[in-house]
Amino acid sequence: MRHITFFVTYWMAFVSASLCLAQGLLVNTSADKQVRLPRPGVPSETTYQIEKLDVHVRLMDRVARVQVSQTFKNTGSLPLEAAFVFPLPYDGAIDRLTLLIDGKEQPARLLPADEARRLYEAIVRKNRDPALLEWMGTGMYKTSVFPLPPGATRTVTLRYTQICRMDRGMIDFLFPLSTAKYTAGPLGELTLDVSIEASQPIKNVYSPTYSLDIDRPDARHATMKYMGNHILPQGDFRLMFDVGAGALGTSVLSYRPEAEEDGYLLLLASPSIEAADAATVGKTIVFVVDRSGSMSGKKIEQAKGALKFVLNHLHEDDLFNIVAYDSEVESFRDELQRYGKQTRAAALAFVDGLVAGGSTNIDAALQTAMAQLSDTSRPSYVVFLIDCLPTVGQRSEAKIVDAARKANQVRARLFAFGVGYDVNSRLLDKLVRANFGRSQYVRPEENIEDRVSRLYREIQSPALTGVTVEFQFDEDESEESPARPEAVYRVYPRGDFDLFQGEQIVIAARYRRAGSAKIIIRGRLGAEEKTYEFAAELAAHSKDDRLAFVEKIWATRRIGEIIDEIDLHGENDELVHELVELSTRHGILTSYTSFLADDGTDLSAVNDNARRARGNLKSLEMAAGAGGFAQRQSKARLQSEAQAPAAASYRDEKDQVVQIQTVRHAGGKTFYRRKGRWVDSAVPDKPRQTVTQIAQFSDAYFALAKKYGPRAARYLAFDEPVVFSLDGQIFRVEPPRR
Repeated sequence: MRHITFFVTYWMAFVSASLCLAQGLLVNTSADKQVRLPRPGVPSETTYQIEKLDVHVRLMDRVARVQVSQTFKNTGSLPLEAAFVFPLPYDGAIDRLTLLIDGKEQPARLLPADEARRLYEAIVRKNRDPALLEWMGTGMYKTSVFPLPPGATRTVTLRYTQICRMDRGMIDFLFPLSTAKYTAGPLGELTLDVSIEASQPIKNVYSPTYSLDIDRPDARHATMKYMGNHILPQGDFRLMFDVGAGALGTSVLSYRPEAEEDGYLLLLASPSIEAADAATVGKTIVFVVDRSGSMSGKKIEQAKGALKFVLNHLHEDDLFNIVAYDSEVESFRDELQRYGKQTRAAALAFVDGLVAGGSTNIDAALQTAMAQLSDTSRPSYVVFLIDCLPTVGQRSEAKIVDAARKANQVRARLFAFGVGYDVNSRLLDKLVRANFGRSQYVRPEENIEDRVSRLYREIQSPALTGVTVEFQFDEDESEESPARPEAVYRVYPRGDFDLFQGEQIVIAARYRRAGSAKIIIRGRLGAEEKTYEFAAELAAHSKDDRLAFVEKIWATRRIGEIIDEIDLHGENDELVHELVELSTRHGILTSYTSFLADDGTDLSAVNDNARRARGNLKSLEMAAGAGGFAQRQSKARLQSEAQAPAAASYRDEKDQVVQIQTVRHAGGKTFYRRKGRWVDSAVPDKPRQTVTQIAQFSDAYFALAKKYGPRAARYLAFDEPVVFSLDGQIFRVEPPRR
């Protein structure tokens, strides 16, 4: 019978997301021949699959109580003798660890870090498989051997308690979900349940790796759930939250990998669950709906459903109106109406009477809507829905945009919905840029009512409007201080914004000066001006890459902004070169820079690559059609991205996700596969300094892993040859000569 050691590893809140994987590892420890861990699509004598993974996390302030159950199936033809091994986190802060196999508790033995490291190293040397290097340097718990017959399953359950890391005022919990590396096939079923119970009001709840729907039933509780089937999770789950009293909660995360270069920051801001004065801020909303002939049938019915949803969820202090347009423009009332039972009933009857027919007069519809807005003390919103091009009245993009901008005397925010592929998507993007809003695009198969209702749920309760953010440093207050460049710059989203109850804004920016800073947030609560001040500490130099996602999120948004500038105002050489440089460095590719993934592309040929990107960017000239639709939708996603990319991909001209196999993210670095070798994007094509060459699995190889620990382990764990930089040195790791 074959003897196998069964490794199951879990990262808790202390280790960087790329260090461990939430899955079992079957490692041959006694057979004479080499047996590598399984990879998807790669034959291996060690074959198993994770059928189910259930993760339940209860966070009580900094204490995490976790239960994890995994069901493994032996997909091979031979029986396995397995032991369960659990490497400890680097901080070793686990308490009350219980291991159960098929519901029966198993005794576990603690292996100190040195003994565990020797075991890991021995397995890596013997099987010529670098994967286990990721866990060197930790202690471990180990169970006795148990059998796993062919076709049989075993459910392994862990229960433990742990103290989470506190980082820059935020409680930080991470659980790895990257099961794709060492399993024979996709994860069958994944369930992730997380609840937070805090002794003080919860301020920000943020995941840099997963987009989550977060339910906050009251000020001290939050829940979130993620479910998936037959998936290969590309990134680990990380959750950060903070607590504290106050009407507005802010947190700042800063990352500066190179002390001589400018840093990156994320500012999280969210209002309290209830408004500061326990009153709802009245708003003005005008719904501008297309009823032209192209809206007939299903579209007009969905649009009417969206209108009814909004009308049924307005507040008593709200003012509203409806503008319906085709060739002609008709308003529900000549002026804004105060919401109440009678006006609601009349408005619903008006909606029921809408019939699609006629041409499309966009300019007149917007002019009619803007003319009704005159009160600058109330937040005002225009929800604009259109499914085709302007066909009557003013048809010039520039003139329609300029007229709407001039008519908007109250800084109303315009939210535009382009329905279907016949919309001039560039016109909509220009309109929202000029009117402080954003655009969304509804595919032919998508439901208009669902998309509009989701937007309204976001904006129905303004908490703070016209919000601006200012960073002040001590030097700024000195009159003798010479003029300096702006300390914090390229802030996204640009301009002012509104904060709504239950919403959290994520601001990305770069900073030139490190140290203590004061954040000043100004806005309006109704007609009242509000000012909030917070202290922040911006890192002078980050010693590890735990916050590397901050840089990636900023770079993603900057790429979106560059594409937007080129789209709306035309290309220039400086923007195109910056687009290529950012895409190359961070591995954030688009349909305009997808050629960087080609094995034959020379990453150092900046001018040639800029020329190729410039040619691809000409597709932005498509204002309508599926191609134009997809490009604007993709651009909007980049501009608002709040999670760091876990896997390299881009969206093509059909807005379909294309996974890239020749680009990989590891820690804070991007690697490109070139001629069978993974190359760090930070390493020049012809480096000036000496390159240290190391044979894989040699004594020097393991010495490097021991010296740098987790910082180097994630790169040394690559299957193929790899080139990377670390602390100013360049290393090239090659397979041993045969």
